[in-house]
Amino acid sequence: MTEADLLQLLARGEDSRQQFKRDVTNADGLAAELVAFANSGGGRLFIGVRDNGTIAGLSAADVQRINQLLGNASSQHVRPAVHPTTQNVATSLGLVIVVTVPDGHAKPYQDNSGRFWVKQGADKRQVTAREELQRLFQRAGLLFADVVPVAGSSAADIDSKSFTAYFEKRYGRRPEADGQSLDQVLQNIGLGDGAELNLAGVMLFAERPQRFRPAFMIKAVAFPGTVLHDTRYLDSEDIDGTLPEQFTRAFAFIKRNLRHVQGDQGFNSLGQLEIPEAALEELLVNALIHRDYFTSASIRVLVFADRVEIISPGHLPDSLNIEAIRRGVTNRRNPTLTDHAVQLLPYRGLGSGIRRALGAWAEVDFDDDVRGNQFRAVVRRPGTPQVTPQVTGQVAPPVAPTVIPPVAPPVAALIRVLGVVGELGNAEIRARLQIKDRADLRDRFVRPSIAGGWVEMTIPEKPSSRMQKYRLTAAGRVLLEQLTQ
Repeated sequence: MTEADLLQLLARGEDSRQQFKRDVTNADGLAAELVAFANSGGGRLFIGVRDNGTIAGLSAADVQRINQLLGNASSQHVRPAVHPTTQNVATSLGLVIVVTVPDGHAKPYQDNSGRFWVKQGADKRQVTAREELQRLFQRAGLLFADVVPVAGSSAADIDSKSFTAYFEKRYGRRPEADGQSLDQVLQNIGLGDGAELNLAGVMLFAERPQRFRPAFMIKAVAFPGTVLHDTRYLDSEDIDGTLPEQFTRAFAFIKRNLRHVQGDQGFNSLGQLEIPEAALEELLVNALIHRDYFTSASIRVLVFADRVEIISPGHLPDSLNIEAIRRGVTNRRNPTLTDHAVQLLPYRGLGSGIRRALGAWAEVDFDDDVRGNQFRAVVRRPGTPQVTPQVTGQVAPPVAPTVIPPVAPPVAALIRVLGVVGELGNAEIRARLQIKDRADLRDRFVRPSIAGGWVEMTIPEKPSSRMQKYRLTAAGRVLLEQLTQ
């Protein structure tokens, strides 16, 4: 490194990757700096530089003293030891020692007093909160949230019907076939410790998971505009239950608040979802499986006029970045949960989920918010401008009201009835609209309403089910507001 190279680096000022020190005289203080860098991705310590970035310079004697201090601090005052490299840069004002600390491979590191330090901006801070300490150990592969025992839980909390169905499907026999207790069976397959269930066991098979972990659910809201602070909303739902139940209900929420387009399908078909289902499915499953379960927060699903956002607690692990996940690189944050979820959710566990989502729908942006400790997938709806991840404090421009084209009187009548009652079956609709002919109801009322995206089936996978009912979509509720003005 030349003096010109050094000056160019110093001109950038201090940040999370470079720190200035006029001098160092204390091994404990130096150890804290090394620990913070090693725990936070690595960085450079410039010794012989003032806080404002100007060079103070060191003498040859200073360099010898500091190198001895550095060797002592890195090996005796940091646990486990770190291995920084140094370079002495000659300048017109004296020598500057550039200490390069690599990203640690044996995290978490601590100082001689057992304190954990991480970088926060240009400064360092001590980690004391339990959840953050857990995440440090999690990133090191020493602790996983999904196998932490859940206090107060037991095998009695398992939904025996769903667990038995899963066990038979995966292992080809009933759980009690070998004469073992349910506690022992759960321990054998990694869902408990013989006394309590772990988090994976609770979130996959407990009858009421939120009794133990109330925050581990999905909060879903659909807005008519493009901003989160809009006081109006079209639809909202707090989605609880096991992860398979949350997936099913959240997926249904997204689908009922998006448009269906006819494309090249026939007039009487339901049409295709405006965003391919495969893309939404993959992103939602990834949020449920790979979220940070050491963070006590809910997943959020937000449907806006121009985009869909799926926000999961926990930023990407240290070894991952957005470019890597786009290439298919994966890191199993919750390996036990992942192993069992492969059998319960549309998840393949090969690192191909993000690539598959992008293959189905390329208009997806990702925002790894380290400071906010969350990861966001932003899916642009068709016919809308490019989505830019929202920055705190930034206000998005308002959107003009949606213009609804004129609709046929039969469609308007059905919209009004469903708007008053909610969900209605075929016979109930005919009674309220005084229609005797089922074909008339189907051809003039129901099919045009579904084709327009205003009405949807409650059981779309079984159109002819005797339990079939119809309800308004988000677009239908907007249309209802216009019809009643």
